[in-house]
Amino acid sequence: MKALAGLLTAGTISVIGSRMTFLAIPWLVLVTTGSPTKMGVAAAAEMLPYVLAGPLGAPLVDRIGPRRVSIAADLASVAVMAAVAFGQAGGFALLVALLVLAGVLRGLGDCAKRVLLPATIRASGVDMTRATSVYDGLNRLASLLAAGLGGILIAWLGARQAVLLDAATFAVCAALVAALVPANRAASTTQAGADEATAPATVREPYWQALRGGFAYLRGDRLLIGILSLLFVTNLVDQANAVVFIPLWVNDVLHSPVALGWVHAAFSLGAVLGNIVFTTLAPRAPRYAVFTLGFLIGGAPRMAVMALAGDLVPVLAAVFAAGLAMAAVNPILSAVMFERVPTALQARVVSLSGAVGYAGIPLGGLLGGWAVQGLDLTATLLIFGAFYLAATLLPVLFRRTWCEMDRRPAPDPVREPEPAAAAA
Repeated sequence: MKALAGLLTAGTISVIGSRMTFLAIPWLVLVTTGSPTKMGVAAAAEMLPYVLAGPLGAPLVDRIGPRRVSIAADLASVAVMAAVAFGQAGGFALLVALLVLAGVLRGLGDCAKRVLLPATIRASGVDMTRATSVYDGLNRLASLLAAGLGGILIAWLGARQAVLLDAATFAVCAALVAALVPANRAASTTQAGADEATAPATVREPYWQALRGGFAYLRGDRLLIGILSLLFVTNLVDQANAVVFIPLWVNDVLHSPVALGWVHAAFSLGAVLGNIVFTTLAPRAPRYAVFTLGFLIGGAPRMAVMALAGDLVPVLAAVFAAGLAMAAVNPILSAVMFERVPTALQARVVSLSGAVGYAGIPLGGLLGGWAVQGLDLTATLLIFGAFYLAATLLPVLFRRTWCEMDRRPAPDPVREPEPAAAAA
């Protein structure tokens, strides 16, 4: 159990540090260059390599071992983020190069931690869906806290010191994984109980062959293809809603930026409360029903309310209900992915799935802004809400395939030894 606690703690600290950097780096660029364009370039310089590093680096995670990659990536990130804090002194080009390297390292480290998670959960004896719910809840809470904490720290310490604090969080993460996640636990992603150095030859396959293996497995699983199709559309619409529709609605209807914070806080509060409830019920909850209803309740209705309401109260209620309903979505998706994908392929398939699911995010803001410019906000909200509804109806229309979510594997007999037995 201590290995799972250590991994969850490391992940939570990593999220807090990442969210603070998400705020601090654009601010650092702004105060040192005064250029909004360079702010955008700096953000893209880290995010694009981050998204690509997962699927492209997954075969290396399999070959080297997820524990080793996690520790090495975090330790290297300490030095790189410290350099980022002072990188502006060497010119903007140097800062961009450092951010690209930071994105690659962060992507590899997060990929490795995701691969470590299912084996560590199984060894702890905790129900997979409950554990992934705790993991998602901690991430949501960390994001909520880090947004406010990051702003306070930037105002109090300055952007450069906030980035240095992020560098320190990587050192803590590396220490936690090194101290609490045993090498044989990490190696169980390739061969139960074996040392990473003695992993079977199947994980030593050539890089491109290994990469193709992830694509081939994903292409042959109809449920996973359906999930990624749904996520591509919903992530696209959610991004458009977050960065275009909500700010425009707040400005046009309420004429006050204060309401912008209330809308995001309402969703976050609903998500945190919903996660607490779902974590309690997770082992007995019917995944297909909870997942399907969560998306149907939490997706299109909130956009319809925004399109038709002229007051903040109904929008807050709809957004809070959306957060509450969708709190179970990510834990269910993670549990299904970890249970369906063979352990030897998890780094490749999980990372590739994340890249496909996230591919709609960069398009969301562009399409949302283009649509609002050509139409009005009300019409755009209704159209995008209709696309969202169509995507979330996939589990209903193809029920036989999606009901495979409810198939749970037989309990894993592997457990961590009790302290007395270990001492013996």
